Amino acid sequence: MSFKDVKRAFPDKPAHVMAIINQKGGVGKSTTAVNLSAALGESKKKVLVIDFDPQGNTSSGYGIEKDELENDIYDALLHDFPVEEIVLDTCEPNVFVIPATIQLAGAEIELVSTMARESVLKNILSPIVNDFDYVFIDCPPSLGLLTINALVAADSLLIPIQCEFYALEGLTKLLESMKMVKKRLNPDLDVFGVVMTMYDSRTTLSKEVVEEVRKYFGKKVFKTIIPRSVKLSEAPSHGVPITMYSRVNKGALAYRNLAKEVVRRG
Repeated sequence: MSFKDVKRAFPDKPAHVMAIINQKGGVGKSTTAVNLSAALGESKKKVLVIDFDPQGNTSSGYGIEKDELENDIYDALLHDFPVEEIVLDTCEPNVFVIPATIQLAGAEIELVSTMARESVLKNILSPIVNDFDYVFIDCPPSLGLLTINALVAADSLLIPIQCEFYALEGLTKLLESMKMVKKRLNPDLDVFGVVMTMYDSRTTLSKEVVEEVRKYFGKKVFKTIIPRSVKLSEAPSHGVPITMYSRVNKGALAYRNLAKEVVRRG
């Protein structure tokens, strides 16, 4: 099914574009991109997920065979390939993906000589962005030119933070980058929310990290906390979100609750 054939929940409302970002790897960015989008799709929201990480974990999480792709986000960024032709449907009828492959790794260097290099992603998305209720950009674990493009294209940031030691390490640099982009390129950019991931209720450390993050970010932190879950870790290997792999799993329930909070925030 084409993304043009699926109706939006609120057709007259601009899409909410969020960069899912943390410069640390392994904090649950792709897990959140896949499972939050699926939970929103279940609730009849029309969602686009842009895999903007050369590792392509979000693409794999939706069962996309990257080796079989003829074109991906790299071609749209650097070869003027029409972005609407690389939007793929998924197992969730209301969720669509723009995939990435390892060739995106070369884009950092190639974008350097491109005119208006910080705004390339925003420009290529402009023909389709408002066909969706939500657009998520799964960012690479760095603060390079790809991430800057995501910050320019987004309205706000969704920051996953794992419930582990040094959880806040490096976030100052991320927020400084956000402020720089906000000042120079995207004045409306702000933090939409912070989601705690990999929470283990059996450990004192997880509880202490949540308290520390709440002190730092205040009401920006979602009430929903994403727990550690074997099923949540297994789902990507089956190419489906947790909401389909194990519908009543605690991870699936958590992402459905997070989706409800996202909708309530606007």
